[in-house]
Amino acid sequence: MMERAESGQKLYTRMRLWEFPDEYVIEPTDGSSGSPLAVSRADGSMKLIDGVPECSSLRVPKIRTIFGVVGMLKLVAGTRMWRRGADPDGYVANFVESEQIVHMNGYTASFVQVRGSMPFLWEQIVDLTYKPKFEIVKPEDAPQVAERHFLDLRKKYGSVLAVDLVNKHGGEGRLSEKFANAMQHVRSDDVRYLHFDFHKICGHIHFERLSILYDQIADFLEKGGYLLLNEKGEKMKEQVGVVRTNCIDCLDRTNVTQSMIGRRMLEIQLRRIGAFGAEEKISSHPNFDESFKILWANHGDDISIQYSGTPALKGDFVRCGQRTAQGILKDGWNALARYYFNNFSDGVKQDAIDLLHGHYIVSVSRDMTPPSQTGGLESMASFPLALSLVLTGFFFSVMSLRQVRYDLRHLFFSAIWASLTVAIAAFVRANGRIFCNRPRLHKPRH
Repeated sequence: MMERAESGQKLYTRMRLWEFPDEYVIEPTDGSSGSPLAVSRADGSMKLIDGVPECSSLRVPKIRTIFGVVGMLKLVAGTRMWRRGADPDGYVANFVESEQIVHMNGYTASFVQVRGSMPFLWEQIVDLTYKPKFEIVKPEDAPQVAERHFLDLRKKYGSVLAVDLVNKHGGEGRLSEKFANAMQHVRSDDVRYLHFDFHKICGHIHFERLSILYDQIADFLEKGGYLLLNEKGEKMKEQVGVVRTNCIDCLDRTNVTQSMIGRRMLEIQLRRIGAFGAEEKISSHPNFDESFKILWANHGDDISIQYSGTPALKGDFVRCGQRTAQGILKDGWNALARYYFNNFSDGVKQDAIDLLHGHYIVSVSRDMTPPSQTGGLESMASFPLALSLVLTGFFFSVMSLRQVRYDLRHLFFSAIWASLTVAIAAFVRANGRIFCNRPRLHKPRH
């Protein structure tokens, strides 16, 4: 951090970092009279300010001493399978605040929604299966973790309606049940919980049935409101509540649902400022309708690429208003890409994120061998090698089988090769976790 002085460039030797919810403030504390530097957490913009902002109950900063600012590096909230659920402090994976803003006829209106993983300790460790099983960690702590999470949301947004979109059966059902039970300890006049089984009600093509959900939450949206400023910048209306939406990844079902809520609220706002008539809808204006769909589809893709490495699934409905054959095929391709990233590349990516975030600190006294590399079978496990052996065994089994008509002894050889192939495949399947690309540096605090 530098300040231009009469003698040229001056380096500060000691600083204090104030970490506010919306900005970082870096204050020189080496006795100089330099101005603090404010860095926006929204867009990274920087400016010198006269003094450190005042603190309040809603803006309680974390304060620490630092000795330099090297630069700024924009990092992604972890990878999809390696950051699930919440930590013990109630901070959840893939938490995203989306603010929809419209400026028209001199008025400015905005509406905020949030999404985030189910707020208790759970994980889904990759093991080469397409959908690894869900595991709930420390289930007895779920009410306390959820309470911490929603206390934080209430401080920031006011009242909260949690809309849970996961299935009621199977592994997702276990998570949904735990979420619902934890919410029994959190529910109040300011915190509500609603389950909506997206897949059961909407299936894979009937997303228009989300109107059923809207009818169930319309009263909350009316009370929660939205922000409205008049031509003079004066506040005419304020948003005092937020809808928190989740599915498993908080990507695909969540984005479809949030785009529906955003559409309905935008129509209400446009009627309020006189741009729309009483019954007028966004769909009445094709160009506007297309722009709105593209906006939310791109938004969903950006969030999904950051967390999973691929664009969002079900994006054709958000982008086109209906499911399409091309969209379904694209979803299949993206689902396969997610499988590959989850199992064979996200571990290294997560290590890089943890290293840069400081979750893993390199020190001279620390053994330079990552703690999870303990030797034995794990150090030798290689999926490419195992796959090569399986394919080789399959090839020789087929070739031997084709020679049986010339010599019956080949039937025995074919059986041997087939047995070895099945044995190797079964071993890899049973020990899938050690054949995946996993983080090696930092183990989550679960």
